[in-house]
Amino acid sequence: MNSMKVKIVVLMLIVGLLSACGVQPTESPASPPTELPAATDTSEPAAESSPTAEASAGGTTVSFANAILPLIQSRCINCHGGDRTEEELSLKTYADVMAGSKNGAVVTPGDAADSLLAEMVTNQKMPKRGPKLTPPQVQLIVDWINQGALDN
Repeated sequence: MNSMKVKIVVLMLIVGLLSACGVQPTESPASPPTELPAATDTSEPAAESSPTAEASAGGTTVSFANAILPLIQSRCINCHGGDRTEEELSLKTYADVMAGSKNGAVVTPGDAADSLLAEMVTNQKMPKRGPKLTPPQVQLIVDWINQGALDN
């Protein structure tokens, strides 16, 4: 009987630790961008038909506020925000993302191939805890960086 109590306590501890480590549902918080027709009046953004993209003269622009930040909040903030900032990297705001970590910049605007953030999610090294990003989510981050990592 005592052995059963120990097993229950151990199971409860494991569940608690997994919860604290940021295990998130595998459901995607943002869908990949869809192609939108180019706006005829380039001085105004196109109608908001997609929360993750805005129309631009050259195609689809990934929105930091509507696509990247929600993705970061769902997968990265447990270790890179709030009370915890591993590697002194906070990803809570655009300014935090662009400030980088104790090791330097994690985003090189316009060059995902030279951006540590893109490398880490592409190679599935991040997030360390919880489910990895899906290929469309990784592509959103890569596209956003390659488009200049805009605060939009």
